[in-house]
Amino acid sequence: MIGFLRGVLIHKSPPQLLLDVQGVGYEVEAPMNTFYDLPALGQEVKLHTHLVVREDAHILFGFATENERMLFRTLIKVNGVGPKLALTILSGQSTEEFYRCVDDNDVKGLVRLPGVGQKTAERLIIEMRGRLPELSGISTQKPVSGASLSMTGSPKQEAVSALCALGYKPQDATRMVQAISVEDKSCEDIIRLALRGTIK
Repeated sequence: MIGFLRGVLIHKSPPQLLLDVQGVGYEVEAPMNTFYDLPALGQEVKLHTHLVVREDAHILFGFATENERMLFRTLIKVNGVGPKLALTILSGQSTEEFYRCVDDNDVKGLVRLPGVGQKTAERLIIEMRGRLPELSGISTQKPVSGASLSMTGSPKQEAVSALCALGYKPQDATRMVQAISVEDKSCEDIIRLALRGTIK
């Protein structure tokens, strides 16, 4: 098991990034909450990781904090929640917001996330409630410094592509981006505002 990676950030295009660790390039998928705090390209970053092994692929997931990784690992143990949906949940809500939804039985707050239906939201609340005390005790301090995303294409186009990669339908992703003023905003800001708009 790969517990963490420390290396130079070579490329980032949500939800994927490429990390050069002593000459080996690791492709990592990360939630948007981690992307918001990535340093600029060419800078060193440390990510807590979780490896998912499937018959057709080995997928490495990276997280800015141990708390995010622990929540991800707990989410994928819930019946009906796979790694992709867990990544979407962590992209659409902070760990604190997710805990609040569980504590408050806020089914509507979870259903707003793509791929989370009524039954899945109810199952998440029931199965996660008993596990929150141990999860909440983990430090949420982020070890990486913030910087805007650096990608090709216009910020608006990149934001739509990133939302699609997180599970939103193309028409929904486009609508979410068009609903906010994107002038003079980075891709990071557009994605953040679009995701925030889904949980209001």
